[in-house]
Amino acid sequence: MSEIVKQIKEELVRNSDEKTRKQGEYFFKENVKIHGLKSAQVEQISRAYFSKLPDKSKSTVFSHCEILFKSGFLEEAGIACMWSYNVRKQYTPGDFKLFEDWVSRYVTNWAICDTFCNHNVGTFIMMYPSYLKNLKKWALSSVRWMKRASAVSLIVPARKGMFLDEIFKIADILHSDPDDMVQKGYGWMLKTASQAHQEEVFSYVMKRKKTMPRTALRYAIEKMPAELKSKAMAKE
Repeated sequence: MSEIVKQIKEELVRNSDEKTRKQGEYFFKENVKIHGLKSAQVEQISRAYFSKLPDKSKSTVFSHCEILFKSGFLEEAGIACMWSYNVRKQYTPGDFKLFEDWVSRYVTNWAICDTFCNHNVGTFIMMYPSYLKNLKKWALSSVRWMKRASAVSLIVPARKGMFLDEIFKIADILHSDPDDMVQKGYGWMLKTASQAHQEEVFSYVMKRKKTMPRTALRYAIEKMPAELKSKAMAKE
């Protein structure tokens, strides 16, 4: 273990709080390893120790992130997400394989899935759109977090009005998935896309509302005007 990662772990333990740990566990159905720090504290520690890193090359940063992810602790994984995002200007096409490996090995809850995929994978996809086809492969996975990742990786691009056709293709793949984490993930993706493409997303939802899980449907229309929401939710 590198000295700086050792110092980060010690800092997290020093600042941990049992009450915060128990409150954090409340938000997860699965078992999670939590030290017990608030998000603002983790962000502060992340910034402080990143500034101390003498070598901020992508390879060095990624090697530290690997160690942080391996710990299994939510806060350390969060720092890994932040550090690997800090070097986003250094991303190259070959990084997708590593990101895919991290998602398959270390993403075990919605918090890390959303943090890593929204920012890191989403940024990568905007830089290298040819990798959108790989997200469709993730959507076909048997692993819930890989499936959710395929959708939430497009949240930031959707906010910018990008990749609507691909968003619909991934939503089609995930359409009938029984997992609520997957339903919420692709519903969130559609909701975000609706902010730039309300008419298209509404039309998409209306054509599929009879078979779309209600959880996904509610998420997808959340930002739409009340009149459109009523039409989408009406049972025929």
